[in-house]
Amino acid sequence: MGKPAETSAPSSSLTVRDNRTGKVYNVPIADNSVAATAFKAMAAPRAAGEREENETEKGLRVSDKGFLNTAVMRSNITFIDGEAGGNRISPEHPKVDSNNIYFRRGYPIEQLALNSSHLETSYLLIYGSLPTASQLLEFETEVMHHGTVHADAEQFCRSFRYDAHPMAILTSAFAYLGSYYREGNPSLQGQNIFTRGDTASLELMDKQIYRLIGKATTLAAKANLLTASRMAYRVRQGRDFVTPPTGLSYTGSFLYQMDHLGEENYVPNPVLEKALDVLFLLHADHELNASATTVLQTGSSLVDPYSAIAAGCASLYGPLHGGANEAVIRMLISIGKPENVPAFLEAVKKREKVLSGFGHRVYKTSDPRSFIVRKTADEVFKITGKDELLETAMALHEAAMKDEYFIKRKLAPNVDFCGLIYRAMGFPLDFFPVLFAVPRVVGWLAHWRQMMLQEGGVKIWRPRQIYVGEGKRDYVPVDKRVGVEGPKVTPSKVIHSGITKRTNLASFKGKVGAKL
Repeated sequence: MGKPAETSAPSSSLTVRDNRTGKVYNVPIADNSVAATAFKAMAAPRAAGEREENETEKGLRVSDKGFLNTAVMRSNITFIDGEAGGNRISPEHPKVDSNNIYFRRGYPIEQLALNSSHLETSYLLIYGSLPTASQLLEFETEVMHHGTVHADAEQFCRSFRYDAHPMAILTSAFAYLGSYYREGNPSLQGQNIFTRGDTASLELMDKQIYRLIGKATTLAAKANLLTASRMAYRVRQGRDFVTPPTGLSYTGSFLYQMDHLGEENYVPNPVLEKALDVLFLLHADHELNASATTVLQTGSSLVDPYSAIAAGCASLYGPLHGGANEAVIRMLISIGKPENVPAFLEAVKKREKVLSGFGHRVYKTSDPRSFIVRKTADEVFKITGKDELLETAMALHEAAMKDEYFIKRKLAPNVDFCGLIYRAMGFPLDFFPVLFAVPRVVGWLAHWRQMMLQEGGVKIWRPRQIYVGEGKRDYVPVDKRVGVEGPKVTPSKVIHSGITKRTNLASFKGKVGAKL
């Protein structure tokens, strides 16, 4: 780690001079990174008048609000170079480039989307290599085997209000299902059940992976996100639950469970089934995004994987992450017709409107997946008809591409064809994040498994803070305090209505003075 320099520094190192003390430190560079803990050795006496809470004498801290340039772990799952752009392929002429900016275990995403399937790519993400025919068959069989749901799970999902958001049901269902699997809970069976790396530990881990990807399970033994998600859908539709079928693909079974109403020999449309498989494959993992990081943060406490996945699902719910394509469609609906686009963009520049679907933490040009999604959209639109918002989306895309305001800010437009595909397929708008969460659980599990098996074991994630609050002060009795008033420093007033308002106006014994 970092230490005062005594001789000439090696070439693969960072030399830091601390002007507070005059000391020079050499920090080793490995894989183009330096250890943040190296800066802890760079201590200095507290300056005159400096806050004690800065803990200057305990070493330097590294500040990175929002993880803009912090690597929290070593990974061999997914690589993305968002600075390289996404112009090497087109929907008309997809081709492979050795400098592709989006790898999964070394395989370009274009190759996987054109040649693989969601479950085959799931195997790749989790275990590191493409499976043989027999390995893939065994994996698919194990996943699809978990195709039933206990009646108690139906009761659980039906306990939600009819208008509950599907992601609220899904997130809750993950945590709920984890309560059934005592053998997979480190809090009950020992904290090293997933970290030992021996045969028994790996088998136990794989069992939870099968359960979570397979989704539909008997509640006494297995868990199933796919079932939970289609249950969330059917609760909203007021329909009875459907037993998962046999003989269909992963996405075919998913569509069957959502849509089957008793028709004989019901088979989902193959174009829609394939389109959903491609979208699932594309969305299965995207490196250490917000939800994957949430899963790892939660998993670092060695909680059971069901609780960790529930945490990731909650993170994905947000409009800056998995809720983004829902937000984009709502934006397009608010714009309406293509001729309204110029006025909308002017309102965005004046900060009167919010622009969704532009700009990305990783991609500075365009998302390489967008070309594949566009090709998929064309196939879907051939049988469903084009979404009425498509022309508006394209007009927005073209106008922004030519506008210096968005070019200078690197707000690359990525037409949300995923949302347009889902609309064309007839999915409710608030179900879009669920269609994101179903495949993304694969990536979450891949990263969780990698962390459980990483060299050196699992360390709980405990980031530091820079405390800028009050220094030490003495307690003041309530009758001697001077009130502090103002927004953000006092609770907001609640405007009561309905039963509470009438109760506050009523008279009864023991009533405390209440304000409306």
